[in-house]
Amino acid sequence: MTAIEKANSAFSFLAGGGQMGTMIRAKDWSETPLGSPAEWPQSLRTSVGLVLSSPFPILIAWGPETIQLYNDSYIPICGAKHPESLGQNFRICWETALPVVGDAFSRGEQGEGTYIKDQQMFLDRHGYLEEAFMTFSFTPISDELGKVGGIFHPITETTDKILSARRTQFLRDMAEKTSAAELYDEIYEVVDRALQHSNLDVPFVLFYELTSENELILKKSSGLAAGLPITREKISIDSVSDGWPFAEAIDEQKSILIENLPSKFGKYVCEPYPELPHSAMLLPIKIAGLDKPFGFMIAGVSSRRAIDNEYANFYALLGNTISTAFSRVYAYEQEKKRAEFLAEVDRAKTTFFSNISHEFRTPLTLMLGPLEDALNSPQSITENATRLQMAHRNGLRLQKLVNTLLEFSRIEAGRVEGKFAQVDIIAFTKDLASTFRSAIEKAGMDLIIETEVVRDEVFVDTDMWEKIVLNLISNAFKYTSEGSIKLTITQQGKNIKLSVTDTGTGIPDDQLDRIFERFHRIENFGGRSQEGTGIGLSMVKELVRLHGGFITVESEFGKGSTFTVEIPTGKEHLDDSASNNKINAKVSSGSAAFVEEALKWLPGESEDSISVKEEDNPLQKVIRIVLADDNTDMRDYINRLLSPKYEIITATNGEEAFEKILQHKPDLILSDVMMPRIDGFGLLKIVRENEAVKTTPFIFLSARAGEESRVEGLQAGADDYLVKPFSAKELFAKVESTIRISSQRVEMEGRLKLMVAEKTKALIQSNEDLQQFAHVASHDLKEPVRKIRTFTDRLQKNIGNLADEKSKTYFEKINSASSRMVSMIEGVLAFSTVNAGDIQPEKFSLSEVIANIEEDLELSILNKSAIIEARDLPDIVGARVLIYQLLYNLCSNSLKFSVPGSPVRISIFAGKAKVKPGYAELIVQDNGIGFDQQFASRIFETFTRLNSKDEYEGTGLGLALCKKIVERHGGEIHGESEEGKGTSIYFTLPVAN
Repeated sequence: MTAIEKANSAFSFLAGGGQMGTMIRAKDWSETPLGSPAEWPQSLRTSVGLVLSSPFPILIAWGPETIQLYNDSYIPICGAKHPESLGQNFRICWETALPVVGDAFSRGEQGEGTYIKDQQMFLDRHGYLEEAFMTFSFTPISDELGKVGGIFHPITETTDKILSARRTQFLRDMAEKTSAAELYDEIYEVVDRALQHSNLDVPFVLFYELTSENELILKKSSGLAAGLPITREKISIDSVSDGWPFAEAIDEQKSILIENLPSKFGKYVCEPYPELPHSAMLLPIKIAGLDKPFGFMIAGVSSRRAIDNEYANFYALLGNTISTAFSRVYAYEQEKKRAEFLAEVDRAKTTFFSNISHEFRTPLTLMLGPLEDALNSPQSITENATRLQMAHRNGLRLQKLVNTLLEFSRIEAGRVEGKFAQVDIIAFTKDLASTFRSAIEKAGMDLIIETEVVRDEVFVDTDMWEKIVLNLISNAFKYTSEGSIKLTITQQGKNIKLSVTDTGTGIPDDQLDRIFERFHRIENFGGRSQEGTGIGLSMVKELVRLHGGFITVESEFGKGSTFTVEIPTGKEHLDDSASNNKINAKVSSGSAAFVEEALKWLPGESEDSISVKEEDNPLQKVIRIVLADDNTDMRDYINRLLSPKYEIITATNGEEAFEKILQHKPDLILSDVMMPRIDGFGLLKIVRENEAVKTTPFIFLSARAGEESRVEGLQAGADDYLVKPFSAKELFAKVESTIRISSQRVEMEGRLKLMVAEKTKALIQSNEDLQQFAHVASHDLKEPVRKIRTFTDRLQKNIGNLADEKSKTYFEKINSASSRMVSMIEGVLAFSTVNAGDIQPEKFSLSEVIANIEEDLELSILNKSAIIEARDLPDIVGARVLIYQLLYNLCSNSLKFSVPGSPVRISIFAGKAKVKPGYAELIVQDNGIGFDQQFASRIFETFTRLNSKDEYEGTGLGLALCKKIVERHGGEIHGESEEGKGTSIYFTLPVAN
């Protein structure tokens, strides 16, 4: 064989091999530790030939220097390291992968093959550390000496598969967890929690919401600290200096990749890698039906993955998932708002019909009652004339109400067409306002009318304009008790401006936006009367709109209001039906109804007290009644009915009524439900809470008909409920029966107190009887306890070994409780027997007493999720059984009066207050419902209860017994509490030295 043939034969194993075969043949291997291919051992030649001929990615690392050779399929694994990686030391080339593959590679060099699937590693193959996933093996290659000459390294990259699965799972979790969100904040929290556990693909997220002022407000920052330039809390959408191209994202309606974040925002910290994220995706949150995005989600891009098509698609899907979640919440909120709106409309309708019921029933009462009296009474023509005048006046009022409702319904239905004509707007408006002058001056106020020259022609519908002006002045009069009402009319530009200003109560800020809503009324708002339908201002707004104008209101609560109406001059804004002829507009007869109603809001000349009829027996007690109603006619009518027999004290609202109730201590209260300042229910509440008048009988006079309203009144604590319209006979019957029942109750309570006092006195005076009682009671109380113990013992013996651990525990608890019961009976009876004598003291541990109480109250403690915490407790010198009863009662009270649904915490500890020598202060503290501190002195009285029996069971004796026990030990006891914030009971007891 010639030298050339030998050379060709030496390199025959490198034949073929595609691109890498060519590169291996062209490389000068003599400059590497491997030397010339002609000198390579046969094992290396065979391995290289096998690698070059394989379509599978394979690398060989040969020799102590782990020089690497690989085939064409391995080139993508190398990335930008190719072709420099050919002939390079494996450990140097893949240094960044050694933390996860180095051990396996070393074991391969020692002759042990390894196989690793889907291994995460970070490769420096594109100029940065890149997250990648590989499935590979390291197989040792034996050389001619039987030693490991190199490593056979087949490998498959599974990065795309793993990242796709991971990102898909992330999106699936996002979709699933945000699907249950009902609030936007819940979406933010879902994303935040997700990034805490899975932030490899999305290292940080910022959520911005777009406001109507074109500002973006940061709602949530996940993965980034607050207060940094990159997490600014407020950004103008038009600002280009803030780093985020929001305006561009809105204009183009698409996601935008933002790069070079550190150069834009400076340094910041962001996990999971030490390298800062270089890029982020700006994703608009789109909601169907909105012209602009709801907001934006800024999602960071991993610092160890470049944005490729798959990564970009992931962000697009993430943006869609988040937008879908926001759309769902938006739709839910819209539906919720719609439901709330419908509910509000329903409530408004209910309120409206309740008000209308009141408005109809009050005049009906004042029509039917006087007419019935006139028909049934043989009294003089003068007396009947007064009744008929009242009936006629209220008939007109009822007619006005019906007309107002009909007109409002026509306006709402769009069936009203104005009859516009040219008028002298100043003269007409002054005439309308002047109709109220007498009523305003009678109320002690001033009516001020100011006008300026109106240059242009003014066209109005005279009936509509009359209603506008009279409603505004009537409303001002209703809510102004002193000062003035000023009406001004001027021309400003092409508009006529009418303003009505008062010095009245003003309107609360939270009600200004709703003042023109139909049916809306401000409940218990200060004014002369609570009467009204709630549609006056709403109708005024619609009438102004029909004139092509608008109405506004300015108000300061407590200082007054200004309602301003503006309508255009001329008739260009009107249809062709407007008359060109100027008419002499006159005030209609309907204005009298407004003034008449306003006059009835003023108090009568002599309403404070009406003298009673002379009785045959001058010593008979005068029965006094307080009557509260904001309608003058109603007060006059009831006065005339009841004054011949009772003394009547009248009030125009609940606040005034309560003052007169405290002053006169009446035998009966008659109250309307709907009144200004304090309504009927409010009056009933403060009466029942006041110790001086809490038992006064109370009858509601209400226009609210139906069983539900009656039950509501009785449940609130009223004694009876009389529905308007009512007859004189019905009123008399209710009043007489209520007063009679009240008198009988008072008489019975007096007899009971006398009887109890006599019995108590007899018991105190007869110590022998007490001892006899104690002896009998001891026998009667102990006997059933003995039987409990006897039959429990027999039951235990019969069951024997068949009883499980729970049953045995129950038997032990029964025996323990019965033993303590016997001890308690003996101690209490012994205490009763020596009530006048001294306590036989003993020294005992207070902690042991608390332990016994916890055992006896075990079931209640479990049911209430209660914790009894005892600390720093001294040893006590006293009657053990009585101290047990004291603490048992206090703990039982804390459990009983706990806040429903909340865990109970009871703390028993020694206080730090200085007390008399030989005594210590002890405190039992809980987190229960508490009580008003004004009742602190009453809670220790016998039979005292601050809560309803139906709500909390008990006899009213527990705390009274506690007081008795503490005082018998020479101590003192008192309580401190606040409603809703728990109770603390402080007491002192003698302690051991």
